Amino acid sequence: MLIIGIAGGSGSGKTTVVKEITRRLSGKVVVIPQDSYYKDSSHLPPEERQKINFDHPDAIDFKLLCRQINELRQGKTIEQPVYSYITCSRSKTETVTVEPAEVIIVEGILVFTCKELRDQMNIKLFVDADDDDRLMRIIIRDIEERGRTIATAMEHYTETVKPMHLQFIEPSKRYADIVIPQGGHNKVAIDVISATIERALHNQ
Repeated sequence: MLIIGIAGGSGSGKTTVVKEITRRLSGKVVVIPQDSYYKDSSHLPPEERQKINFDHPDAIDFKLLCRQINELRQGKTIEQPVYSYITCSRSKTETVTVEPAEVIIVEGILVFTCKELRDQMNIKLFVDADDDDRLMRIIIRDIEERGRTIATAMEHYTETVKPMHLQFIEPSKRYADIVIPQGGHNKVAIDVISATIERALHNQ
């Protein structure tokens, strides 16, 4: 089994890279998204939930994430939590059953900020992209998926996304084994990475 970490800023193209690798390694990959492991905030009043900084490492339940990655490595099945951005809470009744696979991809903006999690990874990839490109993708996503206006999306980027990226995410790039420039558009890098993963699996 290979544990692959894929990090990078919001809007960098991580999802595209994950989809391409998954497609090329058909049937061998399970993806574990960081976003499923945000800490439950159902105990907070609604106005406090709206203040949660989802771009800060403290928002992630790394203890649970690390434990479940370790369980997968041991060949155990896990029950991945289901998190709702709308309610800022973890489902009490619903989970996603995840079986072990040859390749486990752990994906998210903050996955390299936790040493315990990094130490479980065999390969670490950082998806890099121009700030202007990321900003455009973030604005579109916030409007389409999170109900923000252009004004509130820009405010969120300026007050939260950008400073957290500079403080936590960009510095975590130094832990990467491979940096992928141009995000998901870099087909050459994805080809090389897919071949590297196949070779590593063959040599295990």
